[in-house]
Amino acid sequence: MYLASLVGFEPTTRCLEGMDDVSEMLQKMPVAQISALSKLSKSFISQVKSGKRPVSQKLVDSILSALPEKKEPDFLRLFLQSRQAMGVSQKTLLFYHERLSKFLKNVIYLKATTAVIQRYLNTIPANANGLATRHASYRTIKTFYRWLNAGYGLNNPIEGIKAPILGKPMMPTLNEIQVKKLIDSVDCTRDKAIIALFVESGLRLSELANIKPDDINGQGRCIKVLGKGRKVAFAPFGDLADRYLIAWLAEYKPNGNIWGIYADGIATMLKRLEAKTGITCNPHTFRRTFAVLLRKAGIDTMTIKELGRWESLEMVQRYTRSFSFQDSMKFYRSPLS
Repeated sequence: MYLASLVGFEPTTRCLEGMDDVSEMLQKMPVAQISALSKLSKSFISQVKSGKRPVSQKLVDSILSALPEKKEPDFLRLFLQSRQAMGVSQKTLLFYHERLSKFLKNVIYLKATTAVIQRYLNTIPANANGLATRHASYRTIKTFYRWLNAGYGLNNPIEGIKAPILGKPMMPTLNEIQVKKLIDSVDCTRDKAIIALFVESGLRLSELANIKPDDINGQGRCIKVLGKGRKVAFAPFGDLADRYLIAWLAEYKPNGNIWGIYADGIATMLKRLEAKTGITCNPHTFRRTFAVLLRKAGIDTMTIKELGRWESLEMVQRYTRSFSFQDSMKFYRSPLS
């Protein structure tokens, strides 16, 4: 009713944002209270409330000034909740929280321009100990702004910024001799099966830690896993992992996952093994080793992408960077021969 009295009135942006609240306040507040607040006559207020006169800018500003401050939504919390609902891992959530907390602490993000965000990114090292920290922050901030834009219609200033150039550090991978040494260095059949399965399947830690007996197809030599984004997929395994899995499941009757320990226990076991042998062994190293050993066996990157459940060929290329020209020459056949 009161909004109808705005004919001929050109509200400010602030007024438009609070117009529903202004209408509600006009309806609820007594004439005398509004008059005292706005310094306008009771007669004028009464005519506005009855719709006989349009709302004035002074009246709107007075009512807006009396409204309690609206608290800005906790967009970081809402963003993390949205990622969690999508099925991202706890590790990824912690990564998002760390990067975005620093960003929000240093930048007024709802008013930030492209130049402001670029200056912030320039304060972050491009690479530190092999980690592309600036690029990682860029990806996180870009994901956050796209979410704000899609869900709340807020400005997305990072779209005008090109992704920082990634360095190309050579991340560690293992050869077959090193893998055999790791397996020989553990006494427990379970741990031998874990190492063999990591290398032969390219499983992520969370995927391997949650394997249940019904997930294993021994005849088809594959395992059903719940991967990134909670997508159901399948991972292959070979003869060595098969032998150790059969031996372990003959010893242990699972009540839950097949290992009797979960991700933290597996990670702890690998850290102890690395300290004992001096060989780098963690889930990421095993996953790179899986990709590189397949590449050295002549498997093309598209096939490796599908076997390792990567989302892009670019990721496979990053994982197989240690595959050299000399390695490629082993598979070369002259097109004219």
